[in-house]
Amino acid sequence: MSTSTDAHVMIPCRPEDKQEIEEYALKHSDRESSILYDLAKETQATMEHSKMTSGHMLGTFLRMLVGISQAKNVLEIGTFTGYSALSMAMELPEDGKVITLDNDPEATKVAQHYWDQSHLGKQIELRMGPALETLEELEGPFDFVFIDADKTEYKAYWDAVIPKVRSKGIIVVDNVLASGGVLKPSTETEKAISDFNEYVRYDQRVHRLMITLRDGVTIASKI
Repeated sequence: MSTSTDAHVMIPCRPEDKQEIEEYALKHSDRESSILYDLAKETQATMEHSKMTSGHMLGTFLRMLVGISQAKNVLEIGTFTGYSALSMAMELPEDGKVITLDNDPEATKVAQHYWDQSHLGKQIELRMGPALETLEELEGPFDFVFIDADKTEYKAYWDAVIPKVRSKGIIVVDNVLASGGVLKPSTETEKAISDFNEYVRYDQRVHRLMITLRDGVTIASKI
């Protein structure tokens, strides 16, 4: 007869410990590169919506996924100040490329400044303009897609990129928990993300997993 031991007991993290737990997790992860650290600091100091940046934890997660999947052609929807694009470029082969889409000249000016300081800058291509219009011009196939732009357009972005992703390609979507707003959606953004999540939940074109990293991340693999 089996008996219970302390090794089997799972103690949930208390909400008040969340920040300390995240700091502990980062301490036991790869260190942030100096250029990404500087980029994050400038974003925090100069950008009104600085929390929109991917940050060290998500950036490292994306970089590792790109490396594990051996992605060569990467598409990003939502550049902001370029943290995630530069993070993903760090795992590309020499002939790999990140195409990133945005329409904010102020934020992308910061991004370009840091990309130009890195030898990886030549592997990042910024396309300015409305993302859905730019997507119509892109052929693919893409190995890896990261979506982190206008939340009310998530479903439109999703349907636009799925046909351009290769079989077994990866799609990552950020902010799918809407700061908890998906539980009882009331704002336009919360309702849009909730509807998007339900749409992806039943999409037969992919396998999917939603994880509670930061503000929620969905990882999907195209069938």
